[in-house]
Amino acid sequence: MVFSDTEIKELLKAWAAISVAFAIASDGGSLFDPRTLSLSALTVGLGFLVHEMGHKFVAQRFGYPAEFRAFDTMLIVAILLSFTGFVFAMPGAVFIAGLPTNEENGKISVAGPGASLLLAVSFLLLSFLFDSSKSFLIISQGFQINAWWAFFNLLPIGNFDGPKIWRWNKGVYGALLLTAFVFSFLI
Repeated sequence: MVFSDTEIKELLKAWAAISVAFAIASDGGSLFDPRTLSLSALTVGLGFLVHEMGHKFVAQRFGYPAEFRAFDTMLIVAILLSFTGFVFAMPGAVFIAGLPTNEENGKISVAGPGASLLLAVSFLLLSFLFDSSKSFLIISQGFQINAWWAFFNLLPIGNFDGPKIWRWNKGVYGALLLTAFVFSFLI
């Protein structure tokens, strides 16, 4: 993958902001401690990076220049809302230069939620290896956040991943949405 200096700064800014927002929210809207921030950066921040890099990798594999850009206003909103104990995060998006076909756009869109679900499964598999309460907290939060991240991005609204996948392949969309739903609400 190819990264510009600007993109790296944008990724770091978004990672930091959503990590802080989730750390504040998980402390019940109060100021956070370094352990909570580290946990948030590991689970939420890593999930964000894996999701967005999934889009970038597939776009670049199709030959399209692709770069992440943060949505500064939404990062500020996420941090401010986190003091209520709730986080609504839309940290940014991978912007793709060129005109991908419907199939290419669908596959590029699948890469984000697909990567989030794979990361969720990875956290779930780790739960069989570690049994300490500290490890369980990291693993549990990592699983839940990444399952929810996939589900949220699959919602059939706006410029989310869901509508693009639906237009390309309704079967793939249904399978991903069902998996993300089960992971988010039933496991």
